[in-house]
Amino acid sequence: MNVGVLALQGAFIEHEKKLRALGAEVVEVRLPADLYGLDGLIIPGGESTTIGKLAVQFGLIEPLREFARTKPTWGTCAGMIFLAKDIGIDRQPILGLMDIQVNRNAFGRQVDSFEVDLAIPDVGEVPFHAVFIRAPVVTEARKGVQVLAQLEDGRIVAVRQEHLLATAFHPELTDDVRFHAYFLKMIAGK
Repeated sequence: MNVGVLALQGAFIEHEKKLRALGAEVVEVRLPADLYGLDGLIIPGGESTTIGKLAVQFGLIEPLREFARTKPTWGTCAGMIFLAKDIGIDRQPILGLMDIQVNRNAFGRQVDSFEVDLAIPDVGEVPFHAVFIRAPVVTEARKGVQVLAQLEDGRIVAVRQEHLLATAFHPELTDDVRFHAYFLKMIAGK
């Protein structure tokens, strides 16, 4: 299984380590040609505005959009913003594929980052330890979007829409590989 990780900015190396630990072949995606032959793609956390600007600079917006229309694609944190159809502003390049509305930096500044255990039945019975760093939140999950995880106050932090997956938190920053395994199962069609 060949999985790409968008390697323009952000926590891409941590995703690569998790995927390799699970036996996947990993390709760093920096140019449109890097998407060729991939079975799935992870868009990592980082700074969504910077990721968008670099994707435009390297001619990646349309190739990424075309890839993610049909192939499993997972966005974490900034990647969630990049996948969303509605981020409340229109001056930032996004792929606009997932039918969600996202509030960027919903929890405040870097100092407001936090960790919490989440019940996520789709990845297992044991709660998943989630790391939130200047994280977004899904304010609206529209028709066809499955909510995978919510905070105790009801805010949505993980969603799936067919072959698209988005998490507001950073599974790559924990020792738990279950979310990466879940994504590989999505790629395998399970």
